[in-house]
Formats: sequence, C-alpha cells, structure tokens
Amino acid sequence: MSLTPEAIKRIKQIEIRTRRLIKEAFAGAYHSVFKGRGITFDGVRPYQPGDDIRDIEWNITAREDGAYIKQYVEERELNVMIVLDGSSSALFGTAGQNKHSLAVDIGATLTLTAIANNDKVGLMIFGDTIETYTPPRKGRNHTLGIIRDLLAERPRNTGTNIALALQSVNRLMKQRGIIFFISDFLAAPEEYERELLVTSRRHDLVAVMLSDPLETRWTQDVGLVHLHDAETGQTQIIDTSSRRWREQFQRQTTRFNEATAALLNRAGVDRINISVEDDYIAALMHFFKKRARNIS
Repeated sequence: MSLTPEAIKRIKQIEIRTRRLIKEAFAGAYHSVFKGRGITFDGVRPYQPGDDIRDIEWNITAREDGAYIKQYVEERELNVMIVLDGSSSALFGTAGQNKHSLAVDIGATLTLTAIANNDKVGLMIFGDTIETYTPPRKGRNHTLGIIRDLLAERPRNTGTNIALALQSVNRLMKQRGIIFFISDFLAAPEEYERELLVTSRRHDLVAVMLSDPLETRWTQDVGLVHLHDAETGQTQIIDTSSRRWREQFQRQTTRFNEATAALLNRAGVDRINISVEDDYIAALMHFFKKRARNIS
C-alpha cells in the first residue's frame, strides 16, 4: 500500500513532535525500564581514574605501556509489540479528540521510541477479529510502514475481542517480548481473564488504558439523551436530569473499573491510565519514571 500525501505529512508531524522528547528524555526513561538481554564484550580502552579495577584487561595491560579497561555494550533488540484496539468504541470522544486518534498517537510514539533504542517493533490491530498483524522487525521502512498502518486504520469490526488478541500474541510471539496493549478495555474482565494471565507470564505486558470523561462520570443535566452503542448497535434514551440514574451510572462504572483493575493487579500487569483530556507524553513519562524507581 503506497503512502498518500496526507499520510506522509502526518508521519512527518509525528516524527517532529516526538523527536526531541525521544532524544532528550523519553527514550532514556524507556531504556532504563526495559533492559536488554545482557551485555557483550566490545573491546578495550585506556584506563581512566575512577574506572573499576575489576574491569582491567590484564593480558593487554601486561603488553602495553599503561592499563586497559574492558568495555561492554548492552544487547538489546527486544521484541516490542504494539497491540491496538480498533473496535468502534474507540471512536467515542467528547474532549476535542476521540480514543482512536489518541491510541494512534501513543502507538506511533512507542514505535519511534523502541526503534530509537534499537529494538524490533511489530503491530497488531484487533476488533472482534485480528485486522492487522506485522511481526517485529527493525529499519526505517518497517517503522514507516507501522506508522502508516496506524494512521490508515479505521475500525471495521464493531466488537471487541480482547481474549482473541491475547491468544494471538501468545501464538505468534515465540520469544519473550514487551507488549503495549492499547485499549479502552470495555469488555467484561472474565471474558479475557485466562488469556491475560497466560500473556502476563510469557511477556512483559503493559496495559495502556484509554478513557473519555463521560465514560466514568456524568455530572451534567442535559435532559433526554439518545445513547448509541457503536459495538452492539443498540440505542437507549436516558434522562440525565434523573439523579437516581446518574448515581446508578456512577456505581456501575466504578464497579466495572474496579473489577478490571483487580484482574490486572492479580496478573501483575502494569497499567497506564490515559484520558483523551490528558497529555499522553506526560502520562507515559510518569509511568516509565515510576517503574524505573520501583525496579532500581
């Protein structure tokens, strides 16, 4: 699929917007949290004051005039998979953008960050089926292809099948990897509990949980409102002037969110909560810095 002029322009905008953040702070935080597979010998250099004497290369030091230190580099090439929820519920948005556009920006930023750290990146987009799958690889053309697919993606299937997405990750990714699962998680936790537990044992799974303010609270009285469920097609008329309805809505959403959080905690899955109102770069940075402190 060739790139349209609009897609090329958007890709350049994403690269420009994230380049400085990736170079100065974001990539460093990412790098410190997601370690490589180990270290490998990378040669020697002259000893400098402050170097650890345990790293002296004695064979070369004995032959040369002065001490020499062994150098090592981190082996990275981690496998990173961006799993993006492309169901119709992602089109909901009341704060200047919808969850879908937010998900695309987050996915593109994480892709560029992983590539900047010499990692391999892949993409999976799902609804109630797997719509797109690209295995992890490196290279600029591969990176542009992932971002192109993110920008071109439009929800084609209305439903959400989180269990299927997790099953597919487990089947397709044979080596341990980092999974950024970007979704609003508007599915009953029991529907994907088993698959989540399996994935969290095999991979480093991070849940990027997207939301809109009206999905968690409804404080305004705007009279009668027609609510349309984009995934089921059902329409319901509600009376927002009813205090009873607003309180019931709040209780239901609170129970649902608590059940989802409890499952993620049981599975040991880290999560990043990002609303369409939020600065997603700040939210990601906060997560990486917090996780770096926890593992240090």
